[in-house]
Amino acid sequence: MRFIDTFQPGPFLDTALGLAAAFVLGTLIGAERQYRQRTAGLRTNVLVAVGAAAFVDLAMRIAGTVEAVRVIAYVVSGIGFLGAGVIMKEGMNVRGLNTAATLWCSAAVGCCTGADMLAEGVLLTVFVIAGNTLLRPLVNAINRVPIDERAAEATYEVRLATDAGSVHGVRELLVEQLEAAQYPVGDVAVAEHGDATVEVVATLVSTAVVPREIDAVLARLAKAPGVRHATWESSTRD
Repeated sequence: MRFIDTFQPGPFLDTALGLAAAFVLGTLIGAERQYRQRTAGLRTNVLVAVGAAAFVDLAMRIAGTVEAVRVIAYVVSGIGFLGAGVIMKEGMNVRGLNTAATLWCSAAVGCCTGADMLAEGVLLTVFVIAGNTLLRPLVNAINRVPIDERAAEATYEVRLATDAGSVHGVRELLVEQLEAAQYPVGDVAVAEHGDATVEVVATLVSTAVVPREIDAVLARLAKAPGVRHATWESSTRD
């Protein structure tokens, strides 16, 4: 029987220790995800860690360290497909990126234990749990800080609503007023709407504006003949 020939108590115990360590460390990481009711919770993180440890340990026992390194490379890329399954797009928002990154880190923990680097696996687990817990208050604090429109790098658009017969004049007036206010225009687009309204959109070259200055320009433009409505908006480039 082939099992009798290949079974060696020493390497078997080494494998058992690596898999057990991967199970325990994956449990610690997954427990935090399960507590927060994430898509990839306790069982998923444990299985990722144990699976990665098993593949790396198997490669080391069969072909040595060089082949184990190749298996680790495949584990890293393979976890990417698993992580993509927990990422969901809801409108303009993307959810699950942190959970996918945690799965990636669980695989790294498994690779460490599978390669008999238990201390490194424990250290990595500590950093992963710290990143998911201790950094949360800092993230919340940063999210509550209002964005400084003058410091943020953004794209600014000035929009004027007019009728088809006044498009040319309104367009020239828009560029003239913005240039006079020291806000050069990079592009001007014209969009027609179904209710016979035409929108003239000027994109500014500036990466930052002073809101009161743009408001003053719009106040003058709103009183110009042919202008039905004047507004401006900004959007971050990231």
